[in-house]
Amino acid sequence: MAVTIKDVARIAGVAPSTVSRVIADNSRISLETKKRVRKAMKELGYHPNVNARNLAIRSTQAIGVVMPSSADKALQNPFFPEVLRGIGSVAHEMEYSLYVSTGGTEQELFEEIKRMVHGNRVDGIILLYSRMNDVVVDFLLERKFPFVVVGKPYDQENEITYVDNDNFKASKEITEHLIELGHKNIAFIGGSTDLVVTVDRMSGYESAIKQAGLPSPDEYKIHTEFLKSGGREAVEHLFSLENPPTGLVIADDLMSLGVITMLEEFGLNVPRDVSITSFNNVYLSEITRPPLTTVDIQIYELGVHASRCLIEKVKNKEELAKRVIIPYKIKYRQSTNKREEVTKK
Repeated sequence: MAVTIKDVARIAGVAPSTVSRVIADNSRISLETKKRVRKAMKELGYHPNVNARNLAIRSTQAIGVVMPSSADKALQNPFFPEVLRGIGSVAHEMEYSLYVSTGGTEQELFEEIKRMVHGNRVDGIILLYSRMNDVVVDFLLERKFPFVVVGKPYDQENEITYVDNDNFKASKEITEHLIELGHKNIAFIGGSTDLVVTVDRMSGYESAIKQAGLPSPDEYKIHTEFLKSGGREAVEHLFSLENPPTGLVIADDLMSLGVITMLEEFGLNVPRDVSITSFNNVYLSEITRPPLTTVDIQIYELGVHASRCLIEKVKNKEELAKRVIIPYKIKYRQSTNKREEVTKK
């Protein structure tokens, strides 16, 4: 015989209506009562009818997660599984499921988001990117649909809740590290200039270079995909120049792996011939040879805070937009070297 709400109420010593409110995670029910009811549910093996409950409270108990490109391509970069792990940890705790977008092109992505919103498939959306002039952001703002951005919004910062690092400051600091090591020819390899994270990291690099009075020719600034193949393409360009760089600021660890592989093909050694600094501190950065000097942006925490902020907005539509800045830390490893040591015979 099926276990009912009445059975749970009897074991927990509460009214059936209280059990219903606990299932709906009603904020008016005390934590102690919630624990007692959930314990009774577990002991009896009671599982609420999620679809019926969600219909009653007009909730899907699902979060939409949107990547900057098709899921199969994005998931090649360790950043995304790690940020999803952070999002998922909070979602699981709050009993939300995840709906991950799989759109291949920007237009397909936009159509999928419209289906999510119009079809009431999710309660809110987390954008794992911030792009300039993004139709998705405009659409979500117009619909007043709950969403959070991982990254700094291109504009309308006061209207959008976002979670980010101080990418300008981090990039300036890591570029200054190369300058302090004696490097004078330092190049920047980043993603598309449509992405705000690329612009912020390039601006930090440019600020440090300008402050030090070093050359910053346009050919030292490369923009490619945040993939290993992007790093290879960048090396082919930079190290075919008449005056190639001796130091590199690379906006993503996965690109750095491609750079190291290609430099070896050019007969160049890291860090003896070229010093490399990077961003993200994904697990690969520690085990690659040499281990990367990189900015730890605390990817998991970005996901945790994005998930918490979104669920807060879902539960309280009047929640004001907020900015959450996650602190970064530079991990100094063996991919950088003093320039003086490089020139020794």
